[in-house]
Amino acid sequence: MSFSRIKGVFLRYYYNLIKGPTQLSDLFYWPLVDILMWGLTSIWVQHQSQAANLPLIIMTGLIFWQVAQRGSIDISIALLQEFWHRNLVNMFSTPLKISEWIAGIILLCLCKLVITISFGALLVYLLYSLNVFTLGWAFLPFAAMLLIFGWTIGFLASSLIIYFGHQLEALAWMVGFLFAPFSAVFYPVSILPEWTQIISWSIPTTYVFEGMRQILSGKPFPLSYFGMSLALNLVYLFGAISLFRWSFEKSRNKGLARLE
Repeated sequence: MSFSRIKGVFLRYYYNLIKGPTQLSDLFYWPLVDILMWGLTSIWVQHQSQAANLPLIIMTGLIFWQVAQRGSIDISIALLQEFWHRNLVNMFSTPLKISEWIAGIILLCLCKLVITISFGALLVYLLYSLNVFTLGWAFLPFAAMLLIFGWTIGFLASSLIIYFGHQLEALAWMVGFLFAPFSAVFYPVSILPEWTQIISWSIPTTYVFEGMRQILSGKPFPLSYFGMSLALNLVYLFGAISLFRWSFEKSRNKGLARLE
């Protein structure tokens, strides 16, 4: 074995690692998110160990978060695939409008979401004998709110990717989980520090997860929570799509070929 060749391989990936902040996400970002989410969940579970529906609450929260994450990733990955296949210029040199591309991607997201939820719910039932559809009809409006917010995150990440290019492609996976600790996926908002609760209540997903836990605790459908989630979602989605369209036009004026 040649030490010089081993050193060459090491340096090749080392310099790639330190060339930008997104490349450092594996070292800092993901450990931080995991420690925050599961640390807060552990603290809450420690005080709720006697709750009979605790496994169902956690599993339903997990399935629900998959809805938001699925919507976010599908939007960004669809754009990145055009980068990877060097097809971005080809696609938008046709009469295809950006609005048509957005509509097509959203339709694809809906189809993939049905498969993801069905598969996840089946696994939870087979492995843990838990029915995540215990929420009843409330499952659908809550899932819709999460999916819309997922699209918001996806268009937000895509706005940066279409403007700056490949160097920010890690955002496709990172941005969604940035909101996870504040969304109270597995634990109530009350477990968070007071200053973070302000951030939490400004995110549409928080109202969904809080409402989910209320229903599973035997309370009626939280109409006020659903209304707040819907209102915030509409504002954020409109803003994210507007930002994406603006970023796309700016990038097209500079030349889409530079991104490939």
